[in-house]
Amino acid sequence: MKKIILTSILLLLYGTLLPAQEIEQNVEERLQAFFKEYTTNTINIGTCKLDSFRIDFRKKRLLIYTNERFAYQPLRPVTVDAIYRHLGQILPGPISYFKITLFANGRSIEDLIPNLYRKGKEDKTRLFNKLEYKSNPWVTRISRPYEITRGLERRHIALWQSHGKYYINDKNTWGWQRPRLFCTTEDQFTQSFILPYLIPMLENAGANVFTPRERDTQKQEVIVDNDGSLNGYGGQGSLYLEVKSRKARWQQTNQPGFAQQKRVYQDNENPFITGTARYAQTEKKKDKAFVEWVPDIPETGEYAVYVSYQTLPNSVSDAKYLVFHNGGVTEFKVNQQIGGGTWVYLGTFAFDKGKNDYGMVVLSNESKEKGVVCADAVRFGGGMGNIARGGETSGLPRYLEGSRYFAQWAGMPYPVYSGREGKDDMSDDINSRSKMINYLSGGSIFNPEEQGLGVPFEMAMALHSDAGTSKEDKIVGTLGIYTTKFNKGLLAGGTNRYASRDLSDIILTQLQRDIRSNYAIDWTRRSLWDRNYSETRLPAVPSTIIELLSHQNFADMRLGHDPNFKFTVGRSIYKAILQYLCNQHGKDYVVQPLPVSNFSIRFGDKKNTLELSWKGEEDQLEPTAKPREYIVYTRIGRGGFDNGVRVSSPSYTAKIEPGIVYSFKVTAANRGGESFPSEILAAYKAKKEKGRILIVNGFDRISGPAVIDTPIEAGFDLTKDPGVPYLYDISLCGAQTEFSRKQTGKELGRSSDEWEGLKIAGNTFDYSFIHGKAIQAAGNYSFVSCSDEAVENGRVPLEVYNIVDYILGLEKEDRQSNPARNTYYKTFSSPMQRALTSYCQSGGNLLISGSYIGSDMNNSQGDREFTQNLLKYAYGQSITDSYSGNISGLGRTFSIPRLPNEYAYPVTAPECILPTGGAFPVLTYNSGNQNAAIAYQGNYRTFVMGFPFESIEKETDRNAIMASILQFLTTDSRK
Repeated sequence: MKKIILTSILLLLYGTLLPAQEIEQNVEERLQAFFKEYTTNTINIGTCKLDSFRIDFRKKRLLIYTNERFAYQPLRPVTVDAIYRHLGQILPGPISYFKITLFANGRSIEDLIPNLYRKGKEDKTRLFNKLEYKSNPWVTRISRPYEITRGLERRHIALWQSHGKYYINDKNTWGWQRPRLFCTTEDQFTQSFILPYLIPMLENAGANVFTPRERDTQKQEVIVDNDGSLNGYGGQGSLYLEVKSRKARWQQTNQPGFAQQKRVYQDNENPFITGTARYAQTEKKKDKAFVEWVPDIPETGEYAVYVSYQTLPNSVSDAKYLVFHNGGVTEFKVNQQIGGGTWVYLGTFAFDKGKNDYGMVVLSNESKEKGVVCADAVRFGGGMGNIARGGETSGLPRYLEGSRYFAQWAGMPYPVYSGREGKDDMSDDINSRSKMINYLSGGSIFNPEEQGLGVPFEMAMALHSDAGTSKEDKIVGTLGIYTTKFNKGLLAGGTNRYASRDLSDIILTQLQRDIRSNYAIDWTRRSLWDRNYSETRLPAVPSTIIELLSHQNFADMRLGHDPNFKFTVGRSIYKAILQYLCNQHGKDYVVQPLPVSNFSIRFGDKKNTLELSWKGEEDQLEPTAKPREYIVYTRIGRGGFDNGVRVSSPSYTAKIEPGIVYSFKVTAANRGGESFPSEILAAYKAKKEKGRILIVNGFDRISGPAVIDTPIEAGFDLTKDPGVPYLYDISLCGAQTEFSRKQTGKELGRSSDEWEGLKIAGNTFDYSFIHGKAIQAAGNYSFVSCSDEAVENGRVPLEVYNIVDYILGLEKEDRQSNPARNTYYKTFSSPMQRALTSYCQSGGNLLISGSYIGSDMNNSQGDREFTQNLLKYAYGQSITDSYSGNISGLGRTFSIPRLPNEYAYPVTAPECILPTGGAFPVLTYNSGNQNAAIAYQGNYRTFVMGFPFESIEKETDRNAIMASILQFLTTDSRK
């Protein structure tokens, strides 16, 4: 009987197991097919695979484990719902009704949705929760005329721009970490996104931004210190002065401070432990005890200002610094309870050459807190590299060097920048970026266990470019990297390391969205990699590497060299960081506005006043980025801009004194921060006015270099046109030498090195001032200025002015070098042609100058008729056969810059223009004896130059030429 029962039980079990095995086999086959065929429409993640699965029949659950590739994609609630819905549809029988959980890279796919994009419950382990920094920020700009409440105020951000020049130990020479391709190296290229665009945007949102590489492109450096300066070195006439009060006097601290005892430093020499520092007790009353640092500036220019101090046991968090500069006085509060013993960046300001009482830094002992303020060295300018390796320095400006050398100059302990004790600079440089952030943040709430300087950095980002090519000219695109498998999956403050994945995902998402929206290009989003990279493993805070594009791929670099693209990328990353950090703290955000447009100045109805007006722009991609108010900045004469005045409407009345040139720029602001500035416009009221001139700024072009794109060649032609940078370009290494498409992935893009270390001048948007100063020198003419779009949109009538001076600089329509398709740089647009025609018909007088006024108007019959019949010139040819910039006429011989330089944009292709309809030549290019300018006298008058007036190198020549032009345009021919 027992035997019969046992047999029956075994038969029953066998009958149950067989269908289960069949079900599992069926599930496996269907899951394998699902992952093999799985694709997304947003990213190519390659072929995914099924690792394993487990069916729990009792609990009715199915657990699926796939390979890491499945986690490369951006996952959103709608994506996850669609995946589970599809799995339920393809799975057999009762399994399709089980609760399914899909795991990728060890996490459920719903857990891979960034908190920012979740509809329901957030993962609080990835948020900062109670990690809220309560004290004062490291640096606060008190003189800012607007308040930021929904931006990045009180946030401290670390970011850096990939590599830099470094010492190659086994070759005993300095070199780049990446090859010279397409006129740049990665070491230089990524800086052209970080320095001119991303850092200013983050700071305009209120953030404290630190980069472990030198941020100032100024080659000069002056250090003023209580321990004195080196004889014969920069700033030898500088002055350090202490003034005591009745209650407080300056004393030496018991901690070492900065002293520059040599011009060149060897490995493991720390300038921050070889000197002394001073301190004084604080007082609540103003200007009692103070220190002055008065630099002897070697040449007029823009200089970053860094201060240093020691953090003492009773340091205050509101040390008051005043920076006296060409535009006035800017006040800062520095939290000296953190960040002692290194360089602390305040801002970048204009200083005149020499030692001046209006150029200095002052530290007061005024404070709301009882304690001490500390004074040590102050540094002006970025300077040249001064760390010797292998017996010599890099020979380049410090901003081009790797972070290893900046860290040493900034007083970091030896293990921070030389963990390999001087034997492997490349590895040390890579690691020093993260280690520097950790040392600075050590002891803060975000890095509480590590010893350091207490700066509360909340995140870190490294911007790189990558390798990879496409023979079909397809975009390689953007890759994100983060690290979760380290320190038990936690960051130093206890936050889950998947916070770094959120950061990486948000940045990649924003980049793809903004680039696709602004460009007619299907920008490629690559993977999200969870990898063991130093720059994402070592930081104590959420961190990511963004491989923006491929510096090896022509299609990527065609965009990458365009300043418009760089602005888009900078704004996109700023917006991503804003969203990420505000979400981490459960705070609403507002995106800073776009720059204003239609800026113009006219003379006011009241005596000695100017009326400024402009138009605020709305961002179609960001509903929160609306202007709420505006900031008007003023410059008097050749000084610097002041701290700005806040106005609530898009207009402003300025009071002026006759005989002084005033310049203005405008920004838009809201609760999220401040926009980039407008162009700079100038105005002047003559004491004895005999006529009024309107200067129209039509030079707003920014562009990458000339593009070569044929079936057999690809690349960039710097000789034809090096492009027009926004303000300046530090990314170009030299001319491209290999153009053959057959060398794609090999030698295509190979470039030379003749421009390395050159800060190439670009479009400063400040040319109405240069024209205006020449008008002022001519005597008795008043002038105002406006943007070209203000004329085109009918906001500024031309007929009320005796003379119109139309600045065209390097303006031209060029879709090859400017692939945005949403910018318009035509010299004479249709609305402008109509406005100028009406002005001339009313008897006006026109001065026009620009380098492409002939060729840009030679592509249609209508354009040619406009220039020939109205302006009285025709296109001859571009002057490209010689770099001679000498021009003769009007009793003078003068020159214009033809090659890239650091002082004025180059005119690589000035144009020969031919007189038509009674016009006559007035200026000649000495090389080839070709017409450089024409003049016409009839019912109206024109004076047209085939090169930009502002490019005339000497001010005396500009003044003389302008005086002759004005005399011609205003002399009554009947006399």
